[in-house]
Amino acid sequence: MIAENLSKILAKIPDHVCLVAVSKTKPASAILEAYQAGQMDFGENRAQEILEKFPALPKDIRWHYIGSLQTNKVKQIIDKVHLIHSMDRENLFAEIEKEAAKINKKVDVLLQFHIAQEDTKQGFSIEEAIKFLNSESFKKAQYTRITGVMGMATFTQDKELISKEFKTLKSFFEMLKRDYFQNNPEFQSISMGMSGDFEIAIACGSNMIRVGSAIFGER
Repeated sequence: MIAENLSKILAKIPDHVCLVAVSKTKPASAILEAYQAGQMDFGENRAQEILEKFPALPKDIRWHYIGSLQTNKVKQIIDKVHLIHSMDRENLFAEIEKEAAKINKKVDVLLQFHIAQEDTKQGFSIEEAIKFLNSESFKKAQYTRITGVMGMATFTQDKELISKEFKTLKSFFEMLKRDYFQNNPEFQSISMGMSGDFEIAIACGSNMIRVGSAIFGER
């Protein structure tokens, strides 16, 4: 079923959209089934799960950290992840930079924005992001690369609201590209859209979606 579900989703998305299969809480056997069907990008939201799954699965898997990341967990995952989607505060950026320097590794991160109506969701406001991008800690960074933006829409059936929030994130991306990353070709990812709203997200400009239940089934 996993391979079948994957092919159904891939048939719905354009070639330029990266599909991140959200494998949190799923066993290594399910991830391996998706991998054998050609899936390379997997998303986890807990450091402990990456630590358990990383040694048990193929080394060419690209692991995406998509959950809230505590600073004291950075050193546990820094050498294992392909992309951190949830860089949502300046002290986390500083910690990623510090740990990346220790192992001499370039680490890619996305600026997470708070675009939803729920207070429980995290992320920068656009004002906070601009302040951060003008800070010394960002300007001096040598190992941490910001390669795009990430956001989660409100959990609702209101498609107009979801679309409005995704368009807001796309506008943030375009403004930051123009004002801060014009000469940085690696700044290109707009990570938005999950199992219930990825088609809306793609219509609003997403080029990276995070899909779990539609691939692996409900938890």
